[in-house]
Amino acid sequence: MEMTNSAQTNAELLRFDGKPSWGIAFPQALQHVLAMLIGNITPPMLIAGTCGLSAEDQILLTQAAMIIGGITTLLQLFPVFGFGMKMPNVMGVAFAYMPILTIIGQNYGIAAIFGSQLVAGFVSIFIGMFIGKIRRFFPPIVSGTVVISIGLSLYGTAINYIGGGSAAQAAGTFGSPRFWVLAVLTLIVTLACNFFGKGLLKASGMLIGIVVGYAAALLMGGIVDFSGFTTAAWFSVPMPFHFGLEFHPDAIMMMILMYMVQAVQTIGDVSSTAMGGFGREATDQELGGAIKGQGICGMIGACIGGLPTDPYSQNVGLICTTKVVARRVFTMVGVIMLLAGIFPKFSGLMATIPQPVLGGATVTVFAAITMSGIQLLKEQPLNYRNRMIVGISLALGLGIDAAPEILQFAPQLFQNIFGSSLVVSFLVAFLLNIIIPKDDTPED
Repeated sequence: MEMTNSAQTNAELLRFDGKPSWGIAFPQALQHVLAMLIGNITPPMLIAGTCGLSAEDQILLTQAAMIIGGITTLLQLFPVFGFGMKMPNVMGVAFAYMPILTIIGQNYGIAAIFGSQLVAGFVSIFIGMFIGKIRRFFPPIVSGTVVISIGLSLYGTAINYIGGGSAAQAAGTFGSPRFWVLAVLTLIVTLACNFFGKGLLKASGMLIGIVVGYAAALLMGGIVDFSGFTTAAWFSVPMPFHFGLEFHPDAIMMMILMYMVQAVQTIGDVSSTAMGGFGREATDQELGGAIKGQGICGMIGACIGGLPTDPYSQNVGLICTTKVVARRVFTMVGVIMLLAGIFPKFSGLMATIPQPVLGGATVTVFAAITMSGIQLLKEQPLNYRNRMIVGISLALGLGIDAAPEILQFAPQLFQNIFGSSLVVSFLVAFLLNIIIPKDDTPED
């Protein structure tokens, strides 16, 4: 009888509308929360540093990241008027947006990030509506090139944080040996868990690495600042429009292009969930619903301080590995994220993580983004045509990023848009793929 009950419980976990007991569902949900937690709170912390926000505003930004992640996760599970895909996935603030968010934040500040996000989120709803018609314009050769560009452009952010960030630069301690020790220790522990761990240990490698690095920083003394944590309230809800909204044409254009890129990435993640969790292809309705859900939640996020979201690939991997797709499990994930978002003490504690520790941990994420781009490229033959599309796109994108003065005689609006390696790589790859005739010759 016990074996029968156990088999029934497992069967309930493997059905979308299954109803496993809450006690069985909770460990599964916790595993997903641990897998995405650091990935969700790190981007707002990095952007807070880029925009020079106060400790209080950094906590608010982290709170909003948890709340918007929870809202988006729940909307994907329970669609409203076609917004959402009615499939399990864990949504959170996306690292892929970091290059664009950094440029906008440096040029105009946090209000411009949310202003451009509000407009781009609205536009992405239409992308979701017509995804069946425009999907063919974003084959793996284009999306892979863009993902590689995203990964490469983030390496500078990781190195800056390993060195201690802008505060260390101002204090003249950038690149201190203590910072290197923390970053390398965090990286080693993260990699050890990822390569040698199994189950929850493997899925939580980045979290464990940060915990070890954080403990080392506490032992060193003088690195961890608890002032923001001690002043943070126990309970609060982010105030709408606290960060304001500003609208700049170049920032809006860059954000719209980024939402287009992420729509392609979302197609890949949703397709993987459908195949790995349900053994079938994702429908255009599910793909469109997922993208529209991200769009409307991007607009909500812009109002409450939540940065753009997308599905987390590590959680997609967990779904494909465990085959657990019960909506009850992922409902718990969304609720846990919402609860974490309304308790500022949680966000205040996260804000005390030293920048070198974050830098050491995020190296693995940025490397994974780059390699996932290379994996996408391998889905199409790397013949001469496709190699030239990838090579020229990256050469122009990264080249202009390395020597921005090449655009010094262009109008400022043009400089702001095309000074981003991501934007240039995307546009060049997109246009070349349309212009250059298909070559059916194999790899050479």
